[in-house]
Amino acid sequence: MNFLPEELEDYVEKHSQAEPELLQQLNRETHQKILQPRMLSGHFQGRMLSMLSKIISPKNVLEIGTYTGYATLCLAEGLAENGTIHTIDINEELYDFQRKYFNLSGFGKQITQHVGDALEIIPALNEKLDLVFIDADKHNYINYYQMILPKMTQGGIILTDNVLWSGKVLETPKKDDIDTQTLIKYNQMINEDERVETVLLPIRDGLTVTRVK
Repeated sequence: MNFLPEELEDYVEKHSQAEPELLQQLNRETHQKILQPRMLSGHFQGRMLSMLSKIISPKNVLEIGTYTGYATLCLAEGLAENGTIHTIDINEELYDFQRKYFNLSGFGKQITQHVGDALEIIPALNEKLDLVFIDADKHNYINYYQMILPKMTQGGIILTDNVLWSGKVLETPKKDDIDTQTLIKYNQMINEDERVETVLLPIRDGLTVTRVK
């Protein structure tokens, strides 16, 4: 969900860095061939991810939730020399689609794909993490956060997507709405966690930027 009126969305995109040609192609093909294309980060959020990555210049990046690899490539734009990205997705059917674009981008050798349950894969990653992007199953956000925080470098950044959840975080969630319940708890938890500092940005469906002290 986007919270800005469509006219302002257009204005923002026109006054931000242009979407790279390869990402335009990935965007189009995702909408043509892949289910739930709204899951793709898109032009403006993608440029925001790219900018943050370039500011940080991370050596080790973890992405939880690859989808078709759009955000992965945005994050790759800021990698330090010889930097790497580990990206995890549960859907093995998207593996070849992702790999095609990773190789076309020139970042292919720096991106390692993992297929499976992130809660099982993350413990096996030994690198200290400079940048993490969480954009996967919402009911596991707290579990992901608790699992990755000890692996973060001092000053490392955790980005979390969909934290406004189409405005549902303002409502009293139904008993069976575990995703909304978790997001409400997650937003409160990271805001109160004294080990980090967090700002919630109203970008697209909500993006938190959390810095490890």
